[in-house]
Amino acid sequence: MKVLKILGIVLLVIVGLVVALLLLIWRNNTKPLCAADYYEKLSTNSPLEDKCARKGCFSVSTIEFPSDDEKIGSYKVWYPAELPQSDRLWPMVISANGSGCPASRYEPWFERLASWGFVVVGNQDHHTGTGYSPSASLDLMLAENSNPNSLFYGKIDLDNIGIAGHSQGGVGAVNAVTSYENGRYYKTIFTACATHQVLADALGWTFDPSKVTIPWFMTAGTGPADTGEGENYGIAPLPSLQENAAALPDGVASVIARAVDADHGDVLERAVGYMTAWMLYWLQDDQEAGRVFFGNDPELLKNPLWQDVEILDF
Repeated sequence: MKVLKILGIVLLVIVGLVVALLLLIWRNNTKPLCAADYYEKLSTNSPLEDKCARKGCFSVSTIEFPSDDEKIGSYKVWYPAELPQSDRLWPMVISANGSGCPASRYEPWFERLASWGFVVVGNQDHHTGTGYSPSASLDLMLAENSNPNSLFYGKIDLDNIGIAGHSQGGVGAVNAVTSYENGRYYKTIFTACATHQVLADALGWTFDPSKVTIPWFMTAGTGPADTGEGENYGIAPLPSLQENAAALPDGVASVIARAVDADHGDVLERAVGYMTAWMLYWLQDDQEAGRVFFGNDPELLKNPLWQDVEILDF
């Protein structure tokens, strides 16, 4: 038994070294992760998934902010173009980047989400697992909301802020919610392929799902990178999602779903419709979008593009 434990630790160290090497490679990779029209490629017969995967009705503008932190590089905000002249509050989504994947590599993802009436915030951090950089993004926007000279002055709906993260960023999103004082502002969380706890611990991204007290939608793929092959434990296998959900305090709503025939790098795009529906329901009180997840006949439960669906505590 002790030998198996030692072998397991050695395996995790090896995996950690491989991941570290990949991060060095990815850091110098500026190739876009998704095409400008990536959302048009989703073919689904589920009407709410189809609707929420498309662009919303808002034109989108952007603005960049410098950062004194070399790790973060800069911040970029996508927002509805009518925001500066509006007299309403706007919900906001903070992004936690995947490994080696700064916001500049998947700008279409941010732009499309903002077209649904969200202020969406990203930065250039390549390593978000601790939650530090998404927390810094939120601090920036809280300051902008309080700055009379900012176009965001008094425009952010502080009661409706969500966070989304992929892979390492999934862990980073959890840590941003649970390990920072400003985590209290978050109303909901979405993760795609969040790195499982044992591997996250080995890589220095320790997180505690039992501290999450807001609704959590967690997704992953069914391909080998997420599920693992043979004796290799994948990045985000189904048991890891189930363990995260089981650790949540009683009464905290959660949804688990795995994208059929999608692997680790595909899920952020594949989940675009239901991620948007999740944010629309929790941050904009969109009851139609909520029918994806709850009611007598949730769309997610009967969608053949998704499997292993578990809807808890709704």
